Amino acid sequence: MAPRKVIDARADGEGDITHVKLKGNKNFTPLKKAMEMADRGEISNAHSVRRSNAKPHLRTNPDGKKSNNLDDMAGDD
Repeated sequence: MAPRKVIDARADGEGDITHVKLKGNKNFTPLKKAMEMADRGEISNAHSVRRSNAKPHLRTNPDGKKSNNLDDMAGDD
């Protein structure tokens, strides 16, 4: 299966990304599942970030565009 792309995101009341929408899907995918997919190379435009001093999260790959950042997709500028 070819890698998917994140095309939209949802955030909770605190601004944390909780779900992402993958191209070709009607429904949003929970963040935990999307991170597992990214770890397996199944998402082409995002990767998981796990630091000892922060909560694990998904991040879009850097490309110089702000419009495809997850916070921007979720409307949480």
